[in-house]
Amino acid sequence: MERARLSPAIAVAVLLAGCSAGKPQAEQPTAPPAEADPPTATASAPRAPEAPAEEPLYRRTRQMMGTIIAITVVGAPDERAAPAVKAAFDEMTRLEAVLSEWRPDSEISRINATAGKGPVKVSADTMEVVRAGIEISRWSEGAFDLSWAALRGMYTFQPGEQKVPALDDVKKRLPLIDYRQIHIDEQAQTVELRRDGMLIGTGGIAKGHALDRAAAILREAGLDRFMLFGGGQVQVSGQRKGRGWRVGIQHPRRPDYFGFIEATAGSISTSGDYEHAFEKDGKRWHHIIDLATGLPVEHTSSVTVLADSGLYADALSTAVFVMGSEKAMARLASAPGNPRVVIVDADLKLHSSPELAEQLVMRTVLTDGRLP
Repeated sequence: MERARLSPAIAVAVLLAGCSAGKPQAEQPTAPPAEADPPTATASAPRAPEAPAEEPLYRRTRQMMGTIIAITVVGAPDERAAPAVKAAFDEMTRLEAVLSEWRPDSEISRINATAGKGPVKVSADTMEVVRAGIEISRWSEGAFDLSWAALRGMYTFQPGEQKVPALDDVKKRLPLIDYRQIHIDEQAQTVELRRDGMLIGTGGIAKGHALDRAAAILREAGLDRFMLFGGGQVQVSGQRKGRGWRVGIQHPRRPDYFGFIEATAGSISTSGDYEHAFEKDGKRWHHIIDLATGLPVEHTSSVTVLADSGLYADALSTAVFVMGSEKAMARLASAPGNPRVVIVDADLKLHSSPELAEQLVMRTVLTDGRLP
């Protein structure tokens, strides 16, 4: 999806039981998830009254988009929830066929195969995803770049296969990454990569669009209390047990979460330098690349974004990660998607948007503003 993200990320820890991996393209029932206990109630974060335990809960998973997508609906009987959830999954399956950069017959693959050769006619879905990708690329001045995929394969993070490329080889590909060379013609409904060798990567941004469409289908069916989870990106709506859905933020240096966001609307995504990473020669190599250097970003450890829609959340978390706390905070008000952020810098110092303060509940005590 992003120029700086070289492989799928699973960075947000949802405070629910883990997803069950079902058969591809088939919904799998799962036991009702149990949320983790909240931290001790304080004056700033009072414990909300619990709803009745017998409240209906319908949950299914489907394998798609390189991950497991889980849909949980609260407060509706199975006979109402089941057809709506199936329709939501079916819509996401349709969008995967259109937007996946890994399918040779998708519209994204046709755009990439035609780089430098002219425009490609696309659907409204592809146009929306590419338009949003360019919008975020422009806002971030290329910290996120939809054409990042020219770097795909340079770094390898699979256990036992870790690879760091020669910096000269990386730099040879950097000129192929330039969102300004992606041209869209709204009237003709076409997308054109104007330089041979360019590749756009839609990954998470396409998944975010699919989550948005799935959420719209659930609402059209009269369901407005649900959570969608897919590969580290979370979409929430309404309340459960009398309060918002709780989405944990992982500590970038420990296998637990340091706090959680409690939200009743929006999409949450985290980018972290711990997701696909290894140590070599005393340096941490990870998958979020600063294209000014061709090297992993060193000034940020993790970024969590709460945005109004899934289309923007994942790309914005990468953009803010690369920009760094000072620049990102200064420009956040003009960002698309109305993002609110929690940033952990390289020194584990926490930076947070004022708007997110009431929704962020800490599970640890900061020392001089830093995580322990």
